[in-house]
Parts: sequence; C-alpha cells; structure tokens
Amino acid sequence: MSIFERLRKFDAYPKTLEEYRDKTIGGAAVTVTSTALMILLLLSEFNNYLQPNISEDLFVDTTRSHKLNINLDLTIPRISCNYLSLDAMDSAGDQHLHIDHNIYKRRLDLEGNPIEEAKKEEILTSSTAKENVTESALEVVKCGSCYGAQANETHCCNTCQDVIDAYREKKWNPNTDDFEQCKNERFSDKSAEKLALKEGCQIYGHLEVNRMGGSFHVAPGKSFSLNHIHIHDVHPYSSTTFNTSHTITHLSFGERIHFANTHPLDNTHVSTKEGAMMFQYYIKIVPTVYEKLSGELTYTNQFSVTRHSKSVSVISGESGMPGIFFSYELSPLMVKYTEKQNSFGHFATNVCAIVGGIFTVAGIIDSIFHHSIYLIKKKIELGKFS
Repeated sequence: MSIFERLRKFDAYPKTLEEYRDKTIGGAAVTVTSTALMILLLLSEFNNYLQPNISEDLFVDTTRSHKLNINLDLTIPRISCNYLSLDAMDSAGDQHLHIDHNIYKRRLDLEGNPIEEAKKEEILTSSTAKENVTESALEVVKCGSCYGAQANETHCCNTCQDVIDAYREKKWNPNTDDFEQCKNERFSDKSAEKLALKEGCQIYGHLEVNRMGGSFHVAPGKSFSLNHIHIHDVHPYSSTTFNTSHTITHLSFGERIHFANTHPLDNTHVSTKEGAMMFQYYIKIVPTVYEKLSGELTYTNQFSVTRHSKSVSVISGESGMPGIFFSYELSPLMVKYTEKQNSFGHFATNVCAIVGGIFTVAGIIDSIFHHSIYLIKKKIELGKFS
C-alpha cells in the first residue's frame, strides 16, 4: 500500500458521490438562514475587533499638582444678571469673590430668549487707576472718601465697588445706603430694581481652582466677607423675593468622556414656586485619567452627586440663604482607563467558533427536519399516518 493510500485513511471528511446527494427545499432554507446569521455575527465580531478594548484600574492618586477645572453652564430664569454673583472658595480658606474674569453672563427674558450678547464683566478693585484724558489736558479726578476704610492717605474710593473692596480689606460690613458713590449705581437704581425679577440670566464659563475640596455657589446679592463669614447683601429686596429655579445645562470637572460618569447633572431642571429656596449639591469627585492607544493622557474627573433643598424663609425657621450651592470633595483614589488593541488570536478563535458553531447547529436542524419528513412520507405510503 502506497503512502497516499495510507494517508487517505485519516480523512475525517469522507465525501459521497454527487449522484447520491439529495438536495431539499428545507435544506436550502436552513442554509440561507444560517449563512445570513453567520455574516451578521462575523461583521459584529470584526467591528468589535477594530474597537479598542478599555481596561479599568484603580490606584492611589498622586497627581495633586494638577488644577481642578470646573465647566459650568447654569440658567436662572427669574433673577437678573445684575443681582447674581458667583463665588468660590476652597477648604484651605483661599476665598475668591466674584470670579467673573472667565465667567460670562447673558441676560435673558422670561421666555428664555437672549436679550443681548454675553458679557465678560470687569473686576473693579481699589487699586485700579483711572485716568480721563481730554483733548486739551488731563482732568483732575476728585478723590472719593473711603469712609474710614482707606489703606493710606492717598487711597481713593471713587466708585461704589471701591468702597466695598476697602471695607472687605478691613473685614467690615458695608452698608451701600451710607455711601455717596453707591446712590447712583445699580443697587440703588430704581429702574434696575424693577428689572431684577423680570429677567433671567445664563451663567457659563470655565473656572480653574486649587485641586482640593471646596465649594462654589450662585446666589443673589453682592457678596463680601466679614470676620471670615461669607455674606450676600440682597438689599433692597427680602430673601423671599428671589425665585431660585434653575437649569443645569452642563457641569463637569474636566474633559468629557462619553463612556464615563463625567457629566451626570447635564440638562437637570429644578423648579420651585416659592421663594427663599436653598438648593445644595454635594459632589464626590473621583479623579480619572484616560490613556489612548497613542499613549496620550487625558486628565478629567468623574463624580456622583447628592441633592438637597430647603426653604430658608422666616416661616420655615431654617438657616441659610437662597441660591444654588455646590460642595465638592476629592477622592484619594484615581481611576485609569487604558485603551488596548484586541488580540488577533482571540478574533480568529471567535471567527472559527461562529462558523463552526452555526454550521454544526444548522446541520443538526436540517437532519432533524429531513428525517421527520422522511418518516411522515413513509407512514403515508403505508397508510399508517393519522
């Protein structure tokens, strides 16, 4: 016996002659169905192979040198922009008042439509020098009184904000009604007072704060610090006048990653019919880093949030002030997502499993149908089928 004759004995796929093969309609239907299913599964498996696999790791965060980025887009439909202030502070006592140098405010009507273009407000400080130059000569600017809060003999307070800043430095409580500079400005302007509750405001922008626990809030009234206590002056209105209903269009602490929990508060609408409501959001931030296939690192943060609201009116007896308050804490742990290329061996194994599995199952189904129909025909021929 030749070598080829001996090799034929190991053939696991014996063939039958073409004239002995019986092709049926049922077999064709099973073949077409199984082929279509096989193609769909193979395309799905190929698409999964092209998509990178994302692994997740958890370890202690050692990247404290990075700043914490806060991206905010908040709409308050019942309070004018002139009567809203955004303040932020951290747990180390580093307080930042009127963070509007990178925050924009857009006036809205009661229907939510923009009244004018968004404005980036200027920060007025007592150290700002103002010079008015005319065509002929330099005008002499009168030095306004700081009402005892001046830092030195040459310190002038020519605007209402200058007086308030000087009082902040002394940790005194400013009463804007006593200041001549404030009488003609917006907090004493009757026309502005009438518009305060007949407009809305959109506050949006970007903050960069120290990477530690802290808080920020949007509340009506001018803010100042008195003996390390943060105070908002809502004069001439009572706190029950302000409706703090709001919509959080977007809030995140870094770049957006769609498969991670980086923006759970997006498109959150909170409505209240009564005034003097204090809305509090307690946020737990988990630092997150995303490493792409190219090795590029993206630092961001995921967070979970707990909401709480309470009435701070005189009737309720609760302490606090109306506004929207966000308090955040950072976790000492970091989550790392890493993109990895899928294994070609794993892809080939799955392809073989799909092809072989569907081929085998289809053969079993076709065999069952074929034998069942054959038995039924035999019984009909013998007259035993009933």
